[in-house]
Amino acid sequence: MNDQIAKDAAVAASEDCGCAPTQDERDSFWKLKVSRRGAFGLGVIGVAALAAFGVGSGVSVAYAASYPSWDDVQRAKNNEAAKAAEVTRIEGLIQSLTQKVAETQAAAEVASNEFYVAQQAFFAAITKADELQARADEQTGIADASARKAGQVASQIYRNGGDDTSLKLLFAGSADNADDLLSRLGTMDKFLEYNQSVYDTAVAARNTAQSLTDQAAVARDERDRLQQVAEQKMVVAQQAADAAQAALDEQAANLETMQAQLAALKDTTTQTVAGYEAGVAARAAEEKARRDAEAAAAAAGGGGGGNPGTGGWVRPHGGARSSSYGPRTPICGSQGCSSSFHYGADLANGCGSPIYAANSGTVDYAGGNGNYGNYIRIQHGGGVSTGYAHIKPGGIAVRNGQWVSSGQVIAYAGDTGRSFGCHLHFEVYINGRYTNPVSFMEDRGIYV
Repeated sequence: MNDQIAKDAAVAASEDCGCAPTQDERDSFWKLKVSRRGAFGLGVIGVAALAAFGVGSGVSVAYAASYPSWDDVQRAKNNEAAKAAEVTRIEGLIQSLTQKVAETQAAAEVASNEFYVAQQAFFAAITKADELQARADEQTGIADASARKAGQVASQIYRNGGDDTSLKLLFAGSADNADDLLSRLGTMDKFLEYNQSVYDTAVAARNTAQSLTDQAAVARDERDRLQQVAEQKMVVAQQAADAAQAALDEQAANLETMQAQLAALKDTTTQTVAGYEAGVAARAAEEKARRDAEAAAAAAGGGGGGNPGTGGWVRPHGGARSSSYGPRTPICGSQGCSSSFHYGADLANGCGSPIYAANSGTVDYAGGNGNYGNYIRIQHGGGVSTGYAHIKPGGIAVRNGQWVSSGQVIAYAGDTGRSFGCHLHFEVYINGRYTNPVSFMEDRGIYV
């Protein structure tokens, strides 16, 4: 049955068009359960995720469908031939688990980097579209102002509706003085020349505005296309991250036990198999208690990194703001250089310090994101979402699809990705597009 599930998943992945899964496919994919003792090796998550982002399925097929029990070990220990076979089997299972972790983590890194590149391309497209539209609006303003000025001059010259009263007043008494007449004619000429210049400026500005508006429309279409690409890459990266986490969980759940079983089989002393089993069980209980305590602390939350604001918003991290939103001078180090435009706000409160959900919502990404390192995105409703980057290794405390409360601990600060010291890089998005998180939060009574 498990083999059939894995086969069906592999066929579905191979028949896919090469683009990301649809929302229905994504939902159904994430509802699948992965058994710790089931078809893990070429399991649904592993194969589908690997195939989704083009990483070859050259994953060993020798992954465990089941693991030896302590009764198996005890029986094998009583027979030399059976013991040798069980040792070989367990060593193979350990190697398979190790290989699976390495392969899925490598695949997750590939998908993570592709997600980051696509997201940054989308952000750059937002900037380009906005800049083009701003220039178009500026030229429209110039055209409007010039047109008004030309109209004012024309109105001054022809304010009597086109009759020659103005001309009569202009030339009154000038017939007896030729120099004065020429001077007045020259003045009128200047008026007309000036008005023509103003008119020409208005026409040129209007033409430029139209051209820039057309370019901005094209740029917005490209922006929207790149947003879809980024979202698709995010889905694939999440699947790859889930596959890597599943492999890691599988290893964590079974590696120590199998290592103890292997030691018991090779042990020539009087120590019993039951003694090894009891030791593993005790350590497992301690680890479970530790994880339960961490989960309880995360669920309880810390209320955010400061006083609450309006609408349920809280500060996502303690500490001072070490870098603000907007243009900045790039910082370079062994990991490369930072960007010249900062899409978020950096809050530094020390390595391992808690990161809080800025408001209640649903986690729609929790995994790697290229230069952002470990990253979480939360959807809060109304088109508003928040991003949290540079989380420490193993520091993500929530999973994709999980509902979190405002002020709940969701992660712990680190310096993963292209970072220059432990901090939280915090971003706010409106309909997926970046916005200034400092002013956004200040509008809601939160200073970051």
